[in-house]
Amino acid sequence: MRNPRSLLLLAGLGLALSACGARRELQPLAGHALPPAPYGRGDKPNPDALLTPPVQAKPQRNIELRSRSENREDDPFDLPPEE
Repeated sequence: MRNPRSLLLLAGLGLALSACGARRELQPLAGHALPPAPYGRGDKPNPDALLTPPVQAKPQRNIELRSRSENREDDPFDLPPEE
């Protein structure tokens, strides 16, 4: 069994190495180009614009808290399974 002190040192070293990643502007790989501009759009979007999700992909959450329980309405599509 390994020494607990060496395991702690190894875990600390791994944490330090994982936190030192380089941050730089996104660029396409060498020899590759960005996707073509969408139909009807004059300019070509940059990588940051392509990575930003549109509003439809990430809608805001609508939270309606119920203050009391309510009976469910009759559902006409809640049919028994056909055999």
